[in-house]
Amino acid sequence: MPAVESAMIAPAAGRAPARCGWCGRELPSAGTVGRRRRYCTQSCRQRAYENRNALQRGELPSDAVVLTVDERDDLADRLYQARCAAEDVSTALLEGASAAELGPLVAEMLVAARAAERIR
Repeated sequence: MPAVESAMIAPAAGRAPARCGWCGRELPSAGTVGRRRRYCTQSCRQRAYENRNALQRGELPSDAVVLTVDERDDLADRLYQARCAAEDVSTALLEGASAAELGPLVAEMLVAARAAERIR
């Protein structure tokens, strides 16, 4: 019986890293004592709590995403940067830019698009 008990405590080999229940960031590895962390920060924990309570009260649809004003503004900025990078590539194509000139512009557009993917 002790072998089974120790297998239950030890994390499974090859297990994917734990992620925050709110923002999806990777959680730091925890010890073997105590409850596993569900959130990376107190603010993520608070947002999840507010979202759960709003859903229970029927104030929000079940597929709603709650963002702070700062998070909304940050997302809008990242989307604007992605659009500007795409416009730069479009302009360069219309002006007949070479592949050497397009390479850095496309790389910049990919960086902006990846940053815009993050919701939080």
